[in-house]
Amino acid sequence: MIQAATVPRGSSFSVANQHALATILEASQTRSIIASRDIFDISGIKLWARDQPVSSALQRRLLDRQLRNPLESCLLAEDGVTAYALVQSLESMLERGGPVATLVRPHAARLVRETSHLPIHSVPQLLLTAAQASRPESFEHAIQAMALCGAMMDAHGGGTAEMRMALLCGLLHDLGEMYIDPRHGEAEADRELDFISYQQLVVHPHVGHLLIAQLTNYPAALPRAIAEHHERLDGSGYPHGLQSDDMSSLGRMLAVTEATLGTLRHAEQPLLARVSVALRAVPGEFDLYWARVVEAGARAEVPSGARLSSSEVQSRLGRLDAALRTAEEGAAELAAQAESPPLKAAVALSRHLLARLRIGWNASGLWSSQGLSARDVAEVESIEEELVFRLRAVERAALLRAGELAPADAGRLASLCESLRAASV
Repeated sequence: MIQAATVPRGSSFSVANQHALATILEASQTRSIIASRDIFDISGIKLWARDQPVSSALQRRLLDRQLRNPLESCLLAEDGVTAYALVQSLESMLERGGPVATLVRPHAARLVRETSHLPIHSVPQLLLTAAQASRPESFEHAIQAMALCGAMMDAHGGGTAEMRMALLCGLLHDLGEMYIDPRHGEAEADRELDFISYQQLVVHPHVGHLLIAQLTNYPAALPRAIAEHHERLDGSGYPHGLQSDDMSSLGRMLAVTEATLGTLRHAEQPLLARVSVALRAVPGEFDLYWARVVEAGARAEVPSGARLSSSEVQSRLGRLDAALRTAEEGAAELAAQAESPPLKAAVALSRHLLARLRIGWNASGLWSSQGLSARDVAEVESIEEELVFRLRAVERAALLRAGELAPADAGRLASLCESLRAASV
C-alpha cells in the first residue's frame, strides 16, 4: 500500500468536506439545491431546516461541526442531472465529434437506450449536478468515460445489467475528485502535476469508493471498480499498488478507460494511435481484453505525419536509451546501499518499474534504431513520448512508496529521482 496516500479530512462524511461543499454552494447559484431533511450536528443541534435552499450561511454553520448524517445525504438537487439529461449530454458529445465520439459511435444506439434507464442515486446526482454547474470539464470527462465504458461492455456482448453497471462506473468514477483541492484535479493533468499535487490526487479513487460504498445502495462491484480505476495489473498504479489477481474485471475496464481519456486529453495530437501506443507501452500493465474498441478505432484512423525526421528520432532514442541505463544502474547501486525498510521498498518499486519499462522498450523494437522507415517515425515518436512520461511516473511512484524518510535516505532517493528526471528531459 502506498504510504503517502492518506484520506483528506472530511472524507469519512461525518464532517462536511470544504471542497465538495464549496462546489455545491457555487452550483446553488444557478441550480435549486435544498435540504431534503433537517440537518443536525452530532449533539442534536439543528443547523438547517428541511426544504431550505442552501446558501453561504450553511457553510458557516457547518464549520468544524460533526454531523448526525452526512451532508450529501441531506441535500437534494431539485433540477439536477437526470437520465434524460445524461442522454442529451451523450448525444451532444457524439454530435461534436472527436476521438471519443469516433470510438463509441458504433455503439451509440444501445448507449442512448441504456443511459435513459440509468438509476441515479440522490447523492451522486447531487454531486454530478454540482460538477455540471461548477466544474464542466469534470462533467464532460464523466460523460466520455460513461460512453467509453458502455461501448467496451457492448463490444463484449454485455447484457442489460452489465451495460448499466459499466455506464455507472464511467459516470461516477471520478466523484472523489470533488473532495480534494480543485488545483490538484485530474483535469489539470495527471501527466503534468508536480509531486505535491500528485500526493493530493492519488487519494481520490479511495474517496470515491467510500462515497459510493457508504452513501448509496449500489452493488459492491461499483465502488470496488471506482477504487481501482488508477490501479495497474503490474502493481504500478495507485492508491494501493494492486496487481492483476487483486483487480476486478470492471476495475480493469475503468483503468483502460481512464488511461485512454488521459492520453487523449494531454497528447499534442489527440489521435487514437497515440492511445494504442500508451496502452501497449509496458506489456502487462493494462487488460487489453477491454482495449479492443480503442484498437479498432486506431486501425481505422488515417495516420498523421511525423513531426521529426527519422534521423532526429534516432538521435533522441539514443539519448533516452542511455538515460534509462543510467537510471537502471543508479537504482541497482542504491538497492545495495539501502538499509531502512521505506527506502528499500521505494528502490525495489523503482527497479521493478524500470525493468517493466525496459521490457516495453525492447518489445517496441526501440533498442534497435537501424532501418527505421519514414512510415514508422510517427508511431516511434508516440512510443518515445510515452516512455518519457513513464519515467516521470516511476519517480512519483517511488516517492509515494517511500513516504517520510530520514534526511540521509531522502538525499539518496533524491539522487535517483534526479536521474529519472534527466532521462525524461
